[in-house]
Amino acid sequence: MILDGIKKRNFLVIGRVGMDLSPDPAGTSIRDATTMAVAMGGSSANIAAGLVKLGCQSALLTSVSDDAVGWYCEGQLDHYGIDRTHVKRITGEARTSLAIYETRLADHQSVIYRNNAADFQMSIEDVEAVDYSQYGALITAGTVFAAEPSRSATFRAFELAREAGLPIIFDVDYRPYSWPSAQVAEEVLSRAGALSDVIVGNDEEFGFMAGDISRGLDRARALARSSAAIVVYKMGPGGAVTFANQQEIRTGIYPVTALKPTGAGDSFMAGLLASLAEGREMQDAVLRGSACASIVVARPGCAPAMPVMAELETFLASHPGPTDPR
Repeated sequence: MILDGIKKRNFLVIGRVGMDLSPDPAGTSIRDATTMAVAMGGSSANIAAGLVKLGCQSALLTSVSDDAVGWYCEGQLDHYGIDRTHVKRITGEARTSLAIYETRLADHQSVIYRNNAADFQMSIEDVEAVDYSQYGALITAGTVFAAEPSRSATFRAFELAREAGLPIIFDVDYRPYSWPSAQVAEEVLSRAGALSDVIVGNDEEFGFMAGDISRGLDRARALARSSAAIVVYKMGPGGAVTFANQQEIRTGIYPVTALKPTGAGDSFMAGLLASLAEGREMQDAVLRGSACASIVVARPGCAPAMPVMAELETFLASHPGPTDPR
């Protein structure tokens, strides 16, 4: 049933959209910048853009500030073909998020501005206004749970999605700066994970949910046994372990010369889901997600760097292949 929903290729994505700034040209530090490149950002919006680029449909559910930055984000959602019917403009002091990051690996800096973030103002009324039957699956990234009213609204969206028969796909996406405390984050993210059908996170995120990074893999395995149908435990250069159909599938990565570390997780999620939507086997889908991640870290930008299908196929055809899994 979970794969049936994913195969409808029409996703409702909950979470933030923001503006990204990065020094131009690549390699320039923020402190030395004189020119900035601008692009759409935000984990959920990036995932939505990646899905559309790979031939799926996606709609974003969030809030943006009613100002020039919020309007920019709305225009970018239109540019990528993301349905913004459920993107609400809000007035007052809340502001759409801004990220400034460097396109370099050495001494990389990412500075995120999320004080009184507009997306945290998404309400229960907003999620109850959605017709969930229009979609095949719901996706969210963990940052939506970091503050109210977004936290309660998203848990309500989980209930409504479940009632409509939609699988719930959860990217842990733990960002400490968004949370009031580590204890609150651990409790809330664990609750979200227990309600999800598909969970994707890295070793540090699962370790955080388990209370110790050394127990992260055991936590991922336990979630697969108790509640989630698919759990992907990512290990950076070490590849990934995927728990599905009572199997543990180990996969490697596609080595590239990276320009930056940002955007990989969002592109992985888009590539994984788009590949499952095509009916591909789990191992192949995870590897294609890994290829998407490699493509993004080798290019400037996040949403702009995500591949279309032809670029993904060209990359796979020309690359020597993935590393051996650990």
